[in-house]
Amino acid sequence: MIQPLMRALLVTPILTLLILSLPAGRLRSADLYREPYRPQFHFTPATNWMNDPNGMVWYEGEYHLFYQYNPFGDRWGHMSWGHSVSRDLLHWEALPLALPEEGGVMIFSGSAVVDWKNTTGFGKEGHPPLVAIYTGHYTERPLQNQQIAYSTDRGRTWTKYAGNPVLDIGEKDFRDPKVFWHEPTHRWVMVVSWPVHRQVRFYASPNLKEWTHLSDFGPAGSTTGIWECPDLFPLRVDGAGGGSRWVLTVNVGSGAPGGGSGCQYFVGDFDGTGFHLDPTYPTAPGAPGLWADRGRDFYAAVSWSDVPSRDGRRLWLGWMSNWEYANDVPTAPWRSAMSIPRELGLRRLPEGLRLTQRPVRELATLRGPRLRFGGGSLEAANRWLDRVGLHEGGFEMRVALPAASHGIQGLRCYAGEGEEVLIAIDRDQGRLSVDRSKSGHRSFNPRFSGVTTAPLADPGAAHQLHLLVDACSVEVFLDDGVQVLTTLVLPSPGARRIEAFGAPRLSSIEAWRLASTWR
Repeated sequence: MIQPLMRALLVTPILTLLILSLPAGRLRSADLYREPYRPQFHFTPATNWMNDPNGMVWYEGEYHLFYQYNPFGDRWGHMSWGHSVSRDLLHWEALPLALPEEGGVMIFSGSAVVDWKNTTGFGKEGHPPLVAIYTGHYTERPLQNQQIAYSTDRGRTWTKYAGNPVLDIGEKDFRDPKVFWHEPTHRWVMVVSWPVHRQVRFYASPNLKEWTHLSDFGPAGSTTGIWECPDLFPLRVDGAGGGSRWVLTVNVGSGAPGGGSGCQYFVGDFDGTGFHLDPTYPTAPGAPGLWADRGRDFYAAVSWSDVPSRDGRRLWLGWMSNWEYANDVPTAPWRSAMSIPRELGLRRLPEGLRLTQRPVRELATLRGPRLRFGGGSLEAANRWLDRVGLHEGGFEMRVALPAASHGIQGLRCYAGEGEEVLIAIDRDQGRLSVDRSKSGHRSFNPRFSGVTTAPLADPGAAHQLHLLVDACSVEVFLDDGVQVLTTLVLPSPGARRIEAFGAPRLSSIEAWRLASTWR
């Protein structure tokens, strides 16, 4: 992802690189991961700037998470690939910088694969290499091209290919390759963004080194902002009819429903050469595109490659920020977090095929004892919420709201000291909303405050809100993930209460305190 401000706040390079080389246990000192606003069950780097997730791949029991990283400061700049690994998608071990900026070439976003068949020749029999496919961004001339690097030691060290670049069309905006093995055609397929054209391009290769252009897709959906960070994957369709379809995701730099950057998606078919839209894709004027997450703070989402077929899940996460204010979010010594990893589904609804998301099942391992309100009046629900005291640390909550023909009902989160974040089902307007206009620290950027909304397919029906609340974020999953809103919040220390409002009765509330993954 290219960032328009092109600025970096520098710290001593030698000191920063020494920090990056320390084992994870040394990084987690008494001070780190206890700072104000530091997420406790979301991924953050120990220090410095982070944006897009990159190179997400599973190999030998480890989930690899690479990410756009500035080794020298807490603003965008000097783009390199940071690196962490996890066995459960929750507890992360920091590894040394994987792919550094060098020779006037920044390491922009991309993907990684296990070259099981050793098509590159980088590995040995029985020991396939990991191969990273990334964009080289040239700092002294207007050029971006696609390059590769490889690892033969489980991703601990990386070698940039001597024959780079492997794909160069001579343009300044051509980036973010996502690569996967397409078994029906026995070749690698790349989907890569052609940003200013509002298109993605498809290429094929037998060996990750030589690429042939196949087709282009777009413009379509939302075209206000540049197109970036694409992904393409099949998903099984839940419910009657079954089968599977392909989902193409494209992140846009501006023009998302809540303002600024966001992640749109398309449903259709991929025949090994091109992507073809499903006829149910909405094309009504004034409502372009389908959105994976209609909150302000979910961008550059991409999925893990090579998750074992026995697992059966498509897993992804996104960068939990927005390019309108990302450089200004007042956290230190780090800046930016990732969303919770999510399991993806595809559901057949009356209006067409729609993407669904739910937190990964591994999250349940962080839960403390279940706290349950069995239903009753609004007053009884709020007495229960006060009694259980979800005021410290992160928590997960499920709230069942009964059917109603009209009115507004929901939750006040991060409440206190004149602050609140409203999460509301508005049956009259037919929408779910998250309003942080009265939340805590928001003066650092005039574009931070505001309300985000998602439409309700059946406003009068019973609904369930599934919340993940951390030190500086709330993720809201509606009705098993048919709508999701991800929102950063920077509350004052005393603004941690949660209370229900609006509905005369609540069907039930379940809640769990979530253990920190960093302590």
